Amino acid sequence: MFALRIGSFMKAYTYTYASHTLSCLMPSSFFMGIASILRCEGQDSWAHKMARGSDYAVLLDRLSEAVRVAPRATPDIVSQIIVGACNRIPLLGAKATKIGQLIKLGSWFDAASALIELELPGWKLRRLIREDGEWFCSLSQQPNLPVMLDDTADGTHEDLPLAILLAFLEARRRMSLAAQPVARAVPTVDLVPVALTSCDNFA
Repeated sequence: MFALRIGSFMKAYTYTYASHTLSCLMPSSFFMGIASILRCEGQDSWAHKMARGSDYAVLLDRLSEAVRVAPRATPDIVSQIIVGACNRIPLLGAKATKIGQLIKLGSWFDAASALIELELPGWKLRRLIREDGEWFCSLSQQPNLPVMLDDTADGTHEDLPLAILLAFLEARRRMSLAAQPVARAVPTVDLVPVALTSCDNFA
């Protein structure tokens, strides 16, 4: 009984923290749309807890894994990505409500595309092909380059929107790595022995 009460408390606490995090990050209208979706889904999001941590790379890895094992896009998955991986969207005001409306309608392809457009304006969808039952998505910062020379962020999944979201997370990971300061090696100096000369005058 005690364990059951603790579990119920943690579930309520997790949802309360998730709602608080979303309300702090999102415009009120956008938050209302996302929060109502989460209430309808009745699911707890571990990504909201992870968002408190400092290890952004670990968060992106766990988000990618959650997307990879999911059979299809859901409001919970997209909401986790918005809270855990997006920096620009919370600052966009009314523009961000577009994603909330698409999530509520279940327009997952459009929601994933809008996520890229708003959060990663420097990235463009370059390739979207289906082979052997899987979708392959590539995002590029230089879509005019030949494909063989382009350093794309890629994602694969049986579900089309999830393939796009995996490519989105990979692009986010690369941006995070590029923003990190590069440690510069300190040059070493070889010590050269110097002959000592006495300045005493023995004359």
